[in-house]
Amino acid sequence: MSEMTGDKALSILDKTYEIALNGIPTSKSVYVLAEEYKERYKEDLKACQKLRDFQIMKCGTSGFLTGLGGLITLPVALPANITSVLYVQIRMVAAIAKIGGYDVHSDEVQSLVYLCLTGNSMKDVVKTAGIAFSSKFTTAMIKKIPGTVMVKINQKVGFRFITKFGQKGIINLGKAVPIVGGIVGAGFDITSTTIIANNAINLFIKGNIE
Repeated sequence: MSEMTGDKALSILDKTYEIALNGIPTSKSVYVLAEEYKERYKEDLKACQKLRDFQIMKCGTSGFLTGLGGLITLPVALPANITSVLYVQIRMVAAIAKIGGYDVHSDEVQSLVYLCLTGNSMKDVVKTAGIAFSSKFTTAMIKKIPGTVMVKINQKVGFRFITKFGQKGIINLGKAVPIVGGIVGAGFDITSTTIIANNAINLFIKGNIE
């Protein structure tokens, strides 16, 4: 694998996001997933909590992630388990955004989905990117965020994604974006994924960045 760069990292995220929106043969699209949970649970918060819990439980099953990885083609080749975790997490966060009434096709929402992937670092990324919220975040506010700020978010997320890539492409993202931090067993980091899901719920449903 060639050395990972910020542009390559973002191309991986962008392609995974596109695949998540459209779905793959064994996995529903963001739209279908969000609609199913909105219909099943009348409260958006409850729907997102159930979505989070089920995705984590499902992806902890042996062989699930490996099966997904073979169906996802990215601009840069990654191990199947890492590709699968990235897909599942982006799809989950985007579905939460959709349930919250956000336009998942907008560049702004896409950047905020990536922001959620930064896990415990999300608040720091927001601060260094120059976003200040004096009130709860809403769908109306998203258009007021300057494009330069969104670019900064993408750059910072991309940087965190590649921080632990060695020159030979060895992947150890435990201290970077917790997309694949501490992969064990079936290759799914439940703790990191829970944090990422909660970031999405706080941002897209509760209107908070915590």
